[in-house]
Amino acid sequence: MLDYKLLEALATVVECGGFERAGVSLGLSQSAISQRIKALEVRLGQPVLVRAPALEPTLAGRPLLNHFQQVQLLERDLRRALPTLDSTSPRLRIAVNADSLATWWAEAVGQLCQEEGLLIDLVVEDQDVGLKRMRNGDVAACLCASPQPIAGARCVALGTMTYHPLATPAYRKHHLPAGPTPEAFRHAPAIVYGPHDQLQHRFLAQRGYRGAFPYHLCPSSEGFVRLARAGMGYGMMPLMQVEEWVNGGELVSIVPGQVLEVPLYWHFWRHSGELVEHLTAALQKVQLQ
Repeated sequence: MLDYKLLEALATVVECGGFERAGVSLGLSQSAISQRIKALEVRLGQPVLVRAPALEPTLAGRPLLNHFQQVQLLERDLRRALPTLDSTSPRLRIAVNADSLATWWAEAVGQLCQEEGLLIDLVVEDQDVGLKRMRNGDVAACLCASPQPIAGARCVALGTMTYHPLATPAYRKHHLPAGPTPEAFRHAPAIVYGPHDQLQHRFLAQRGYRGAFPYHLCPSSEGFVRLARAGMGYGMMPLMQVEEWVNGGELVSIVPGQVLEVPLYWHFWRHSGELVEHLTAALQKVQLQ
């Protein structure tokens, strides 16, 4: 029989990124957390955490994290059937891409969170790599661009987000005076969300350009738009996020009529219980653009 206090310690260490912060979260000392992790490793006969160079679960730790997350969700269903049990609010750790979080996500899940008393722990991750978090047992569900489900999980298509290559009119006039040519792209500064963000590269590939280009790195959706509005570069942005400035002429497409479409998929464990089923149904009602 698994000792769920030990699994809780493992999950909290991974979520908090350290033993000390995990102890604060659980109201325990750092030493107590270390002892629980050690007890789990002794029981398994192998490590569940890699301490260096970065703290992350081992191949043995990942299925334990996945199991613990699913058990938490199933316990939530049991509490509804047996109200006399502990009524702690359910908490769901989810990986979401920044653009969804900045646009449609809150409206899609807000009512459900209020009705179910659901608390969400959001991990902001690029849509191309978010699934890795779920595979590693770090999150219970994931919103990403991959249509391939991992073992034991389901994948539901939600729709497509459309990205436009936008910049200020002054930027376009200065950096692309002859239009979107390969020579212009070689020197025109772009704005990239993070090291795993491939939207800019895909857009340029559509234009037939696959060379190097200068770029600002800005891991913030709000900051991303601010940099573009300040004329610092052009970037791929969903229209729903910048409609106000596009309609006002403050932001324009550097290649009118060309967009980049990115499909989004919702991944979750097959035996996650009613709460995730309700969340999935809410997400499927979203009309992306």
